[in-house]
Amino acid sequence: MAARFELYKDKANEYRFRLKSGNGEIILVSEGYKARASAENGIESVRKNASNEAHFERKESKNGKFMFNLKATNGQVVGTSEMYDSEAARDAGIQAVMNAAPDAGLTDQTA
Repeated sequence: MAARFELYKDKANEYRFRLKSGNGEIILVSEGYKARASAENGIESVRKNASNEAHFERKESKNGKFMFNLKATNGQVVGTSEMYDSEAARDAGIQAVMNAAPDAGLTDQTA
């Protein structure tokens, strides 16, 4: 199975997307968007920016877990990872997004 973006509506009726790797694991999630077009623009921003490692912001939480944000050229966060137990796992997550996002298809779950 190839990597896919899933576009969906959350409980607050906002549009969101998630990027799933080829094995079905969620590797990046978005914020909520009021408009569908904004969420679609977010997906395109992930596709465009994921190939540039400088756009990944590596972070460590206060409880010692690791995560990352993917930022657009303007500095806005367009996707956030899950929490990882190690820096190595976080960095593998970044690599997974870099590999998957540019060519990932789209599954629309809003219909």
